[in-house]
Amino acid sequence: MKRARPVRQVLITAGASGIGRAMAEGFDAAGFEVWVTDVDAVALGDLPGHWHARICDAVDEAAMAAVVAEAGTLDVLCANAGIAGPTARVEDVALEDWRGCVSVNLEGAFLAVKHVLPRMKAAGRGSVVFTSSTAGIYGYPNRAPYAAAKWAIIGLMKTVAMEAGPFGVRANAICPGAVEGPRMEGVLAREAAAKGMTRDQVYDGYALGTSMRSFVEASDVADMAVFLASDAARRVSGQVIAVDGHTENPDPKV
Repeated sequence: MKRARPVRQVLITAGASGIGRAMAEGFDAAGFEVWVTDVDAVALGDLPGHWHARICDAVDEAAMAAVVAEAGTLDVLCANAGIAGPTARVEDVALEDWRGCVSVNLEGAFLAVKHVLPRMKAAGRGSVVFTSSTAGIYGYPNRAPYAAAKWAIIGLMKTVAMEAGPFGVRANAICPGAVEGPRMEGVLAREAAAKGMTRDQVYDGYALGTSMRSFVEASDVADMAVFLASDAARRVSGQVIAVDGHTENPDPKV
């Protein structure tokens, strides 16, 4: 009689809404036991009851360590927490805003992987999926803190892939492009104000900057995360994979 495989576990940071929630739904559908952290208590309260929902600031190391300890052995980590940060020219970015953006996007990912990785290495298996951005592939005008942090995520991912590979642990980074949803609407509004354009003009500029002439859905990103965590991707590690409809022009214009 074939032995049943234990239920696999996934932890998704900032998983109560947007891309994170889509990831959680994707892993749930794939049969994973889902752990979600977020700072939004209201959004966490709206999640399915069979998910493990925990309030946790991505840059609170003690809180992150406590969640990881509670979850035990995790098969997959989706280091997804991030904020858009300021929209301004480099010389106009306040140091406080720079630090806040880089902290959540980069340090949040570092702290999650720091506490999950020893457990994965001890188990001899695991997959870490970092959420970077197409801003981590190109320079991005008026988004210096965000782009810098997302580029740094790539370096962190490749280092984790090299360090953890001998222990059976893989690491990859997904680079979403413009994703439909409330967070992108905020970016559109800020860029429209900074450039003296309408929201629709900025939106069209992003869409026209891709070969597929469209935004992507959060579910598109989630599908890639589930694939990267699956046995079908068991030899995929250290890779930067864009889910963006092929971005051709990182500076949206009409």
